[in-house]
Amino acid sequence: MASSTDAAPQAPRWWFQGVSRYAWMVLVVCALGWLFDTMDQHLFTLVRQRSLTEILRSQVSAADLDGAAKQWGGIITSVFLLGWAAGGFLFGVIGDRLGRTRTMVVTILIYSLFTGLNALVQTPWQYAICRFLTAMGVGGEFAAGAALVAEVWPARSRPMALGFLQALSAVGNMSAAVITYLLSNVAWQWVYVVGAIPALLVVWIRRSVKEPESWEHAKKEAEKGEVGKELGSIRALFSTKALTRNTLAGVLLGTAGVGGVWGAGFFLPDLLGSVMKPIVSKSAEIMALPGAEQQAAISATIQALRSKVFFVQQLGAFLGMFGYAALSQRIGRKPALSLTLILAFLSVNAAFWGVRDITSAYILAFPLGVFCLAPFSAYAVYFPELFPTRLRSTGVGFCYNSARILAAFAPAALGTLANQFANPLDETAGLRQAASIVAFIYFVGFAGLLFAPETRGKPLPE
Repeated sequence: MASSTDAAPQAPRWWFQGVSRYAWMVLVVCALGWLFDTMDQHLFTLVRQRSLTEILRSQVSAADLDGAAKQWGGIITSVFLLGWAAGGFLFGVIGDRLGRTRTMVVTILIYSLFTGLNALVQTPWQYAICRFLTAMGVGGEFAAGAALVAEVWPARSRPMALGFLQALSAVGNMSAAVITYLLSNVAWQWVYVVGAIPALLVVWIRRSVKEPESWEHAKKEAEKGEVGKELGSIRALFSTKALTRNTLAGVLLGTAGVGGVWGAGFFLPDLLGSVMKPIVSKSAEIMALPGAEQQAAISATIQALRSKVFFVQQLGAFLGMFGYAALSQRIGRKPALSLTLILAFLSVNAAFWGVRDITSAYILAFPLGVFCLAPFSAYAVYFPELFPTRLRSTGVGFCYNSARILAAFAPAALGTLANQFANPLDETAGLRQAASIVAFIYFVGFAGLLFAPETRGKPLPE
């Protein structure tokens, strides 16, 4: 009879136990790459109205200035999403052909450099071009990083590691809020100068991170020239019924989340600015200032409030993204996504109709962050599980970035609808109505769920 000491070793109880030091290092590097990526994305979100108001002040009348800044804000956000998609397609393929690590280095350099160049823009179109080029790097980094983590981490821990990777994006968003808050009393251009700092991360990546063994194996197989073994082919995503199904499901799911958050959720700070402007303008501290200083003080005060509320929203996002990863392990990827999409729709309507002052903004920003950002954890956890190693970066990039093209109309539509529903007696009316209409994009995700496979408990396809 075998003794108890001969029994098979017990499996680790927690997802983070028994993981190699190298796997942790890879997760930290990829998480930092994505954290700085999202930080650079949202520096614009938080100085959008302030910077465009300053750029457009000499080009439009004072009466039209606020509306023009909002409309250009929507247009540039749409341009950013298109650049994000272009970079995702390009670097998704490169990530499979050239390697995950090399692709991360290139994309981080691109988004850092062009974020810094945003500080030099003089016109809205220059701003749009710089945001497009920034987005090329932003869109390419995620697919390579997610594929790298998925291939290095053990199967039992992979979903939570990928959820952690995506949750760190909320810390990047919070970093953007902190930076814009601390720099609210200086020129907005300094915000973008700080955004160039992540370029230093590439030194660590080049010295410490190697390509995963599964990718090296797939590369050797591809070099044999066998049919169906090629690396990084968009055409191959539609080569079988299963791959076509998975690709289309991913695109529809991505469109719902990307369109909802970029077309509505991330405009909550803009709504807050409109809500608080008359309140701040009439405050005793502002009224006591000389007339020439009042406008600058109002702008700085509103910028600080926007940054604080965005920070609260991103605290919710961290909980939502990590929470989705845990929930999907218990009930499955698809049921967790269904619940998340419904709650995201409801949270947008609650926030945009409910925010009336700074207190209500703090209260409603948190659940808005939880539910609008939770689908992005699904993209990190679920998308790598839909594709084999030779197509993983390409597939993740294609789904995520096709979604950005399809969803790019959402922020532009928001700006147009906000002007269409504008009410001279209530500056907030147009944006409230527009956001509630755009939020219906979340129901596009249910079309993808109809034929999306359930992957909980299954190994990564090789």
